[in-house]
Amino acid sequence: MRSTWRFWWLPALLLLAVGPPVHAQSFGFPWWRDAQFQRELSLTTDQTARIESLFQATITQLRAKKAELDQQEDELSRLIAANADEQQVVKQVDRVEAIRSHLNKMRTLQLLHIRQVLTPEQRIKLNKLHEQWERDHGRGRGDNRK
Repeated sequence: MRSTWRFWWLPALLLLAVGPPVHAQSFGFPWWRDAQFQRELSLTTDQTARIESLFQATITQLRAKKAELDQQEDELSRLIAANADEQQVVKQVDRVEAIRSHLNKMRTLQLLHIRQVLTPEQRIKLNKLHEQWERDHGRGRGDNRK
């Protein structure tokens, strides 16, 4: 019973740890390509191109790091299911968390660089649009990611 609990809850707890830092100010789609967002933020063609360039420069690395994270999380689940000794599990948790940390850092820096393309006024508008989008799509803080 105890190992079953760990098998299901540990991955769930690990997912919660990803929470806001990875998704902060992220709509889950390339908002800068959307005509309505471009209009409401008064994005210039240059800003849109710069944001797209920043996005493309990191998306391949983010996807590769996410695949590595998934692989290492699968290994962690396998170790837990096999009742591996605690030292092995701790080592694997350290690997998983190091990769997750790197992934979160990359994503946060990507978002920071994208926001730096915007004017202060556009950032304020973007924050408001993000809050509205989350309300409309049921993705406020504390909600599970869909």
